[in-house]
Amino acid sequence: MDTHFSLLPGGTWTLGDLTVSRFGYGAMQLAGPWVMGPPADRDGAIAVLRAAVELGITHIDTSDAYGPRVTNELIREALSPYPSQVHIVTKVGAQRDEQGGWPTARQPDQLRRQVDDNLESLGLDALDLVNLRLGTADGPHTESLAEAFETLVDLQRQGVIRHLGVSNATGEQVAEAQSIAPIVSVQNMYNLAHRSDDDLIDRLAAGGVAYVPFFPLGGFSPLQSSALSGVASRLGTSPMSVALSWLLQRSPNILLIPGTSSVAHLRENFEGAALSLSDDDLTELDTIGRN
Repeated sequence: MDTHFSLLPGGTWTLGDLTVSRFGYGAMQLAGPWVMGPPADRDGAIAVLRAAVELGITHIDTSDAYGPRVTNELIREALSPYPSQVHIVTKVGAQRDEQGGWPTARQPDQLRRQVDDNLESLGLDALDLVNLRLGTADGPHTESLAEAFETLVDLQRQGVIRHLGVSNATGEQVAEAQSIAPIVSVQNMYNLAHRSDDDLIDRLAAGGVAYVPFFPLGGFSPLQSSALSGVASRLGTSPMSVALSWLLQRSPNILLIPGTSSVAHLRENFEGAALSLSDDDLTELDTIGRN
């Protein structure tokens, strides 16, 4: 299917010199339970990745820590040699332990190894965009990112990273990163019910920096809200479709990376994000995260 950018939900955004679809795809769910081990249906996982590209999606989010290594190897098998318009975004700063935890790994030697691992597992000579994951699985922590971020800046100078971003970051950490080198994206938790980054999103939009919400549909517990359900019912669609379309209409710098291991669900998300919400719908939905 030849899908033009103009037909994609939300159109496009520019990450540095890379044009990507605002509606992207997050590969985390392609790994096994709790993002560990291989998928139950490997052929199905390959099919989802290929279907995403066929839809016109050009922004695929991953990490070598997913599996670990599983999602990157699936992406390579499904898509390599990569179409020129497809851009793979990865992240470093955490590893996996045998219990499925996410211990931090932000020492310079750890970060260099993770970048090498991503290059190897994806089969690339350079990574389009690397996000530095900060904090812990519990959320952002107040701490300096300077040493870790400067390590990635050095790798960028060497040519193995094209663009930089931060993930799970506080507003102060975003500012600290920007004082060291340009960033093109911030990837944080944000959705209709979790609106703590509203001011940050607006500031980034003014500076031309993308904001990529992870858990755009609420995380492991789907968003529950009478207002959300009411709007969805009135429009004859699903709450998840409303939640995705709200994000695209919230600000032009918001890029979506909803994940799924099902081609049918991928298409549902894609079609749902294209929904147009009225001013009345937006006013009603705006109450959800502010109560």
